[in-house]
Amino acid sequence: MTEPPFWRTTPLPAMSEAQWESLCDGCGKCCLIGLEDEDTGEIYLTDVACKLLDGQSCRCSNYAARQEIVSDCVKLTPDTIDTLTWLPKTCAYRLVHEGQDLRWWHPLVSGDPESVHEAGVSVRGKTRPERNMKVRQLMKRITQWPEPGEA
Repeated sequence: MTEPPFWRTTPLPAMSEAQWESLCDGCGKCCLIGLEDEDTGEIYLTDVACKLLDGQSCRCSNYAARQEIVSDCVKLTPDTIDTLTWLPKTCAYRLVHEGQDLRWWHPLVSGDPESVHEAGVSVRGKTRPERNMKVRQLMKRITQWPEPGEA
């Protein structure tokens, strides 16, 4: 018998840094600019990406210094997962926190970092750079991002 994967047996706070970082599927959705409805608290994602997001790799171009460069960059931690309701329903951090399993296209499951892109889950090639857009401009960029099921 093979041992179950770490994300099924290790609570988020007990994960090593390498395990934690490997949960990121590379979809890039958490790097999209979102707008919050002040009345409802609902978050609307745009197709405008953080200036540090590489639109092809869907990875941060300066991950180590991201919070110094982008003042409102949110660092995902086991303590903040509960409060980040805007994370996509397919986000591995959210799934593991909720006791669910990773999707078939997650690189830890598929063994291929391209599977997230091939499954159409990532924002690869679908975003535009931030370039100091005003809220009115951002409102025109609100996008309904598909969240594919398990199949």
